Amino acid sequence: MKTYIISIQKLGLLIWLACLFAVTAMAQQQVRFQVMDQINKEPIIGLTYHYGFQKGISDEQGFIALSFDAQENLHFSHILYGKWQLSPEEVLEAASKNRIYRKEQIINLQPISVISLKMMDEKDEKILISDQERLHHDAGAILNLNPVVNGIRKSGAFAFDPVMRGFKYEQLNIVIDGLQSANAACPNRMDPPTSQVALNRIKQVEILKGPHALRYGIGLGGTINFIQEDPHFSMERGVYGRYSSMYESNGNIFRNEGRVGFNGENHDIGIMGSWSQGTDYVDGDGNVVPANFRRGTVGMYADFKLSHHDLLQVTVNRNFARDVDFPTLGMDLRTDDTWMGSVRHTRNFQGRNLQKWTTSGYFTLVDHLMDNGLRDIQPRMMNARTPANTQNLGARTEGVWHLGNAKLYAGADFRSEAAQGIREREFLMGPNAGRTLFDNAWQDSRINKAGVFATYQLPVGAYVFSLAGRMDVNQALAQDNEPEFEQINEKTEVTQLNPGISAGLKRDLGQHFNLGLWLARVQRSGSITERFINYFPVGLDPYEMVGNAALRPETNNQVDLVLGFTKSRIQVEWSVFAAYLTDFITAERIDVAPRIPSSPGVRQFINVDEALKTGFEMAVSHELGLGVRQQVMMAYTYGKNLTANEALPEIAPMDIRYSLMGSHLNNRLHTALRLRHVIAQNRISESFSEMATPRFTLLDIDASYALNPQISFKLGAQNLLNESYYEHLNRPIGPDSVPLFAPGRNFFAMISVKFP
Repeated sequence: MKTYIISIQKLGLLIWLACLFAVTAMAQQQVRFQVMDQINKEPIIGLTYHYGFQKGISDEQGFIALSFDAQENLHFSHILYGKWQLSPEEVLEAASKNRIYRKEQIINLQPISVISLKMMDEKDEKILISDQERLHHDAGAILNLNPVVNGIRKSGAFAFDPVMRGFKYEQLNIVIDGLQSANAACPNRMDPPTSQVALNRIKQVEILKGPHALRYGIGLGGTINFIQEDPHFSMERGVYGRYSSMYESNGNIFRNEGRVGFNGENHDIGIMGSWSQGTDYVDGDGNVVPANFRRGTVGMYADFKLSHHDLLQVTVNRNFARDVDFPTLGMDLRTDDTWMGSVRHTRNFQGRNLQKWTTSGYFTLVDHLMDNGLRDIQPRMMNARTPANTQNLGARTEGVWHLGNAKLYAGADFRSEAAQGIREREFLMGPNAGRTLFDNAWQDSRINKAGVFATYQLPVGAYVFSLAGRMDVNQALAQDNEPEFEQINEKTEVTQLNPGISAGLKRDLGQHFNLGLWLARVQRSGSITERFINYFPVGLDPYEMVGNAALRPETNNQVDLVLGFTKSRIQVEWSVFAAYLTDFITAERIDVAPRIPSSPGVRQFINVDEALKTGFEMAVSHELGLGVRQQVMMAYTYGKNLTANEALPEIAPMDIRYSLMGSHLNNRLHTALRLRHVIAQNRISESFSEMATPRFTLLDIDASYALNPQISFKLGAQNLLNESYYEHLNRPIGPDSVPLFAPGRNFFAMISVKFP
């Protein structure tokens, strides 16, 4: 009997040890499952989760992948499905069944655009990309879905150059997956970095407001990060794909986009492409606005699971544009050909403080040509053309550590950007007839930036403390200097150090409120344009601009305060910021002769002692019931040159958005009404000949219907009231400063097909 009892004890001990071993083994393994809608069995995309120190977002198929932890609950949050959690046992059950289901609490907006409010543990905002956004030929256009981002427009069809909180150009850090970027080859930024982003595989856009995101580089006013989709691995080999097409009546615009992928247990390989073209459109008064364009992208991607711990991802894109009208400039875009490629390796670790290490590299090569050959000019004084090229190369390596309750990101990166371009002016009439002059616009300039960075996050009681730091070495030089440039620039090679530091504190205030405070001091060196542009009209007015190689780095001292409220059917957020800038980079007129006689003069980039930018953003999301939801968003920025005691140029006015969205017929029919009101902007910079702009109000409507899970249709009308209006940041046309009016009433129809 005693032997029997001992055997039972041994057996129980063995069973306990086996269970412990199984749980420990599971804790060191990756689990993966799909989160789906309980009613229509569609994947839940953009679902935010955190699991101990692990956090992320579900991919386009609704899958999440994480390392099992027997001591943690898995927390989910989604603007449509609310917040919930799974116990460790429920996580294991979900992994064994490969999926879980969740009933939505408010309407499903797909394929309508989703702009998510900041979650309680986040400071920033995201735009989830729908099929309609992927059809855009310029990624800059979709950023205006959020009123915090506006855009400088020199063409009615192309090159929407983002402005966020009054910060623009190189004051913003535009990246793909935290690294890849592009430089405009055109001195007039006909091809800004956002225009080179292929949207085929972009799942969301992070709008990181303020200079706090030091992991991705120095963004003096903010960072815009385009995030690509995660790999779609499958236990069985398969083929998947998508094709979308849309027609717009005003401008006779055709848009097409698609992709085909082949996946299996260890690979996900595919090809993708897009093509858009359009003609002149009419504004609200029936006037024709030049807006011809042709734009296309082809590319491939290949993701390989090299082992249980290693992931290799490769992407190559080829972008091209042809014959794009830029009526506000002296020339049009004739050709723009760009190669973009990236490679990234990720290794996951288990059972140690170091959790993940990611190393990536990229290249971007832009070949751009602009000329005045499309202009019907009588009499024609001269032919002008500017072939230009830019090259961007870079690499980044980063580790993620869990140190007790704290989390640490640390790494290093390197970026190199170079530009070459010479304007050719062939005189057809006048005293110079028969001569051709060459103007070295870029002077074969280059900037190399090498940096180290770290971000530390630590929960302390009811608070979450974050600290970020960065140090960049910035080396700049012009390798083909012109004599007239050297006459006003004593040196054309300079090295500068740019430190940056940011600290944040977040806390929940009771059950429904949360509060966050962030402080930062960050500085950046001048761009290639600001340092080395050589007598070229690239500013707000026709003045020729000349660089200043001796520019001091401009510094932003900024504070952000965020207050949030969440309760069952309503979410409210209020953000305020203040940025005190020293050594602010602007431009002033100098007493030298311009290269083109019709130019009013020459300006050189300079530093001014101090400037101020301040403002606020508000967002409210409210579920009304019966499948109907409303949303209100607004943004306002105030800018002032404190040294000159005048308004800063190119500050967008207050922008207010209201949306009413509904879901009907068991989530197969979705409707939306959107109202946008922009107030007049009378705070203008007279020094830069800026013009005041009147207020306007726009009304858009659309409806989409899912015929089945594979096929959906969408119809809509933009500017339904046929308002005649123009944005404050639109550049004017010609010497008479005629406004660049936006399109009048526009109807569109779209179809989207997915398989399987």
